[in-house]
Amino acid sequence: MSKPSARAVASSTNGMKRRNRVMVLFTLPVVLLFSTFFTVPVILGVYYSMTNWTGIAKDYKFIGLRNYGNVLTDKRFWNAIFFNFKYTICLVIGVLVLSLLIALAINQLGKSSTVFRTIYFIPAVLSLVTVGLIWNELFLRAFPPIGKALNIGFLSTSLLGNPATAMFGILIVNLWQGCATPTVLFIAGLQSVPKDLYEAATIDGANAWQKFKNITVPFLLPIVTMLVITTTKGGLTIFDYIQSMTAGGPAQATEAIGILIYRHAMSEGKFAQSVAESMCLFVIVAIVSFATIKLSSKKQVGDD
Repeated sequence: MSKPSARAVASSTNGMKRRNRVMVLFTLPVVLLFSTFFTVPVILGVYYSMTNWTGIAKDYKFIGLRNYGNVLTDKRFWNAIFFNFKYTICLVIGVLVLSLLIALAINQLGKSSTVFRTIYFIPAVLSLVTVGLIWNELFLRAFPPIGKALNIGFLSTSLLGNPATAMFGILIVNLWQGCATPTVLFIAGLQSVPKDLYEAATIDGANAWQKFKNITVPFLLPIVTMLVITTTKGGLTIFDYIQSMTAGGPAQATEAIGILIYRHAMSEGKFAQSVAESMCLFVIVAIVSFATIKLSSKKQVGDD
């Protein structure tokens, strides 16, 4: 085989350089947007978290890590973190279980499943604040009369008005809307499982549970891992539902870390401390996401 000529090599090199320049131009807007709306705000946030700025005053001083010390010794901050973790655990379990059950039911419907997939996906396109306001009215005006008529004690009053049940009221709304996308993803995962595997398992005498555990679950593991990470992040950073339904009440029973950060920044003149709390939340979400990825089974179908 003859070697390529110097002209051919030069032409190929120039072509690669042109393609690389075109690729850089296409990626430049993404880099600029990411830097403008993420990297720069994070850097500024780290700086402001080390000052005593109130968010309004023109003058402020650099005080080092004092705000972080105040955050880590603030009982209110730890109560908010505890609420977020408790809420997140309930949310992750609820989303995975309900979405999978709904997906399994819809997947058995055959051709008519398209209609039900559309119906179940409708909540996903609604605004979180709008959903929160609508359900707030339902909890306040619709459910109590039904509870009284049926003599159901916990429904006789608004769930959001009781510190013991307010979190569960918010959780119901979040599950109602939050199961839409996971359900569609689970349906897609179920439909990707080869039918031959089920037929072979049936011939071997496997029951329904064995087929689900040994065939269905491995195909759904990548989806489960992704949903655990995204749902955990959503639970740890929840804000819209609480702000529109309880505003952190009653008696701070639903004061999540997002609500606490908002109050410190906008109502209590503790802007720098709120930024420090945001940085702490950022670290917590990063650690939890990393741990979730490590602990989740990454063995997929076809891996050795």
